[in-house]
Amino acid sequence: MDGCLFCKIAAGEIPSKKAYEDDLVYAFHDIHPLRPTHVLVIPKRHIASLAQVSAADEPVLGRLLAVAQKLAAENGSTDGFRCIVNTGRIGGQEVPHLHLHILGGPAPVGPMVEKI
Repeated sequence: MDGCLFCKIAAGEIPSKKAYEDDLVYAFHDIHPLRPTHVLVIPKRHIASLAQVSAADEPVLGRLLAVAQKLAAENGSTDGFRCIVNTGRIGGQEVPHLHLHILGGPAPVGPMVEKI
């Protein structure tokens, strides 16, 4: 999609610190990491958010999770990690391209959500 930040990163038009790449997904280290391990995994094909997926997207969705496990282990999060997919405005999605955050490190990542 024209103008999409993550599409440009996946295409190599914007530099990133690549963590993984195959025919379906691209993964890179977050430029403002929130944990010692903070990697984003994105589909190479533009999908705006998890709210727009269909049954045809099942292969790439499965790949996102399989790659998350691999990258968490490779980046030192062997004792656990968190995967986050923010969806839409209410879900806190900032970039309109489906992406999975892998967060981990030596200490617990904290509560799932803040109580309101």
